[in-house]
Amino acid sequence: MEEDAPAGQPHGSRAPHFIKRSRPLHVSWQVGVFVVGLAVVVAGVIMLPLPGPGWLVIFGGMAIWATEFVWAQLVLRWTKRKVTEAAQKALDPKVRRRNILLTAIGVVIIAVALGAYVWQFGFAVPWNVPE
Repeated sequence: MEEDAPAGQPHGSRAPHFIKRSRPLHVSWQVGVFVVGLAVVVAGVIMLPLPGPGWLVIFGGMAIWATEFVWAQLVLRWTKRKVTEAAQKALDPKVRRRNILLTAIGVVIIAVALGAYVWQFGFAVPWNVPE
């Protein structure tokens, strides 16, 4: 799959040459890169339901892995390509109009539901509404 790599960036390890020369040192380097990347990805997964930039941190962990592992390089390139395609599709005027229209409809529905609730029960929170 060498044709997928940009010019000057072959797939594979980007470890310094002196590390690649020694098999035990290179394996130790790969284990270290894997552990650091795993820690960053796990932190990103934890941030998904919690406050924080979860997906950004996960992609950072993938970028760390991509410095050493071909599979991570391929996943990262595929992800970049898909994100670029989605961004270009989102910038399409027809899609933007549709998204704005759907957002406006959603806001109107929420406003009507909230207005109906306030009209029916006043400004009482739901757990204090009299039966």
